[in-house]
Amino acid sequence: MILSFDIGGSRIRAGLWDGQAMERLGEAETPAGDLDAFVRVIGGFVGDRRPRGLALSVPGVVDPETGAGKVANIPCIDGLTLGPALTERLALPVLVLNDADCFALAEARLGAARGHRNVFGIILGTGVGGGLVIDGRLVTGAGGYAGEWGHGPVIHAPHALPCGCGQVGCLDTIGGARGMERLHHARSGGEALHTRDIVARWRAGEPGATATLELWRDLVAGPLAMVVNTVGATLVPAGGGLSNDHALIGWLDQAVRDCVLRRPPGPLVVPATCGPDAGILGAAQAGELAWPA
Repeated sequence: MILSFDIGGSRIRAGLWDGQAMERLGEAETPAGDLDAFVRVIGGFVGDRRPRGLALSVPGVVDPETGAGKVANIPCIDGLTLGPALTERLALPVLVLNDADCFALAEARLGAARGHRNVFGIILGTGVGGGLVIDGRLVTGAGGYAGEWGHGPVIHAPHALPCGCGQVGCLDTIGGARGMERLHHARSGGEALHTRDIVARWRAGEPGATATLELWRDLVAGPLAMVVNTVGATLVPAGGGLSNDHALIGWLDQAVRDCVLRRPPGPLVVPATCGPDAGILGAAQAGELAWPA
């Protein structure tokens, strides 16, 4: 068995993977500022169980060489080599992985992309993220940044905006939900709308929202097609809040398929299917690869 955790900024969810199915063990509040309390929560789910190991999905980047994580919204583990720290206290092997990587691995092994060799999983949520799976295994890359297609100056004036990473013109600034709102605000001359309202107006054929979403699609589709061409992905599962609108994802898929070199016979960008369990499922799959029975 593998004890799997989805570590969020406010809640920790746990599950026990037996090789076939996930038993959900419940959730607890994330003690974001107290490492001892954080360890106690994890240890509480371990209890008397003796799993092969613990696998954690965290909302941050984990350097595969050093094990150090950058987890800005959970200060007590930010900068910490969490795996060794938990192993020392709980006497169990521990894997710590980026949440977008866990999402991609879950979709590749159990979800929408099951059976596909090369899979690029994308997150279209508050911002833009992604994870890369080749031949059934995660590709993390230098610093743990493989799959981070949301960063790099690819958007040019007049739509280039400063990004939290320090660059200007990153896809992350316009590709996610908050980015779509910023794009509409700038394009419309100051109209402030929530993403759900922009999408609802687009569905209704309202010209202003339609213009915003056409621009959004054009700016997102090109970079995504370049990633598909580069890694040879045959399916791109999409997660995050924007992926809940299947019509929007299907519309984006059409634009991406028009840009890639190999035109697939069917959809390329598709809604993910693992839902809110993607974190614990993907972490468990990483555990299976690391600790084969």
